[in-house]
Amino acid sequence: MRSRSFIYIALATDIIIAVTKFIAAGFTHSSAMVSEGIHSVIDSLSQLLLLWGVAVSKKKADDKRPFGYGKELYFWSFIVSLVIFIMGGCISFYEGLLKIKGPSADGSQSWNYAVLGIAFVFTAVSACASLKAFNRQRLADISFWEAVKRSKDPSTFIILLGDIGDLAGLIVAFAGIYLAHVSGNFYYDGIASMVIGAILIIVSLLLVRESRSLLMGETISKKNLQKIVALAESDPSVVKVKKQLSMYLAPEEILLQLTAIFKDGLTTEQITDSVSNITIAIQKKFPLVKQIFIEPVKDK
Repeated sequence: MRSRSFIYIALATDIIIAVTKFIAAGFTHSSAMVSEGIHSVIDSLSQLLLLWGVAVSKKKADDKRPFGYGKELYFWSFIVSLVIFIMGGCISFYEGLLKIKGPSADGSQSWNYAVLGIAFVFTAVSACASLKAFNRQRLADISFWEAVKRSKDPSTFIILLGDIGDLAGLIVAFAGIYLAHVSGNFYYDGIASMVIGAILIIVSLLLVRESRSLLMGETISKKNLQKIVALAESDPSVVKVKKQLSMYLAPEEILLQLTAIFKDGLTTEQITDSVSNITIAIQKKFPLVKQIFIEPVKDK
């Protein structure tokens, strides 16, 4: 959450790429290039929404939102995943259908090749920046897709998967334009546009699933919960932790509730001191746990 430079890099490159793609499409009338231009515009809009989500999520808690605004990032990530990517995929797919119904190509295709090459380089730079940010959060012993599932910061994997989708779309666009150019059959161009749309839709469905999970509330890992329980039960006043509930309110903010059985005969002051000691111990080892509620219960 401390550095969002990779989002600004992705935004700048996508705006430049979108303009060049539409210029090339205007000269060549390539539907695959139009789809790629739409793809870049959609990516730019998604990055603006993510930046808005990051900004709003940093607002301090108030009377209306006593737990803070951290989930704003999850909400806007869900909107990006659900609306923006799917919208871009459907438009690209429809553009391909129109091209198949009336295939044509005008002008020099060298425009398309030049723009696709430039776009590929810029997108690769953006992908490297987002991958670097993603790997800073990723544990070394887990796979890429497992890291996406475990990530609590949607801005990193949305940008990264968007860049991967961009690179795949550029390859498909190049293949469609090239086949149409060498064969004279411009149906390939329309098919390429439809494939680009399908790629966008597949990426969006994956992002919708992950963003929805974060928005609904994900818990911290079982391994860390076990460590937290062990810390609480190591306090001499605690007999046992009966229940532990946790939820990510933001990528760097966790809400934790423990119900614990305390030893008989303790005074209210002793229990209060014990709760304070447990809270300090947990937050020292797990600094992301910002809010802790410990409820004393009877042993039944």
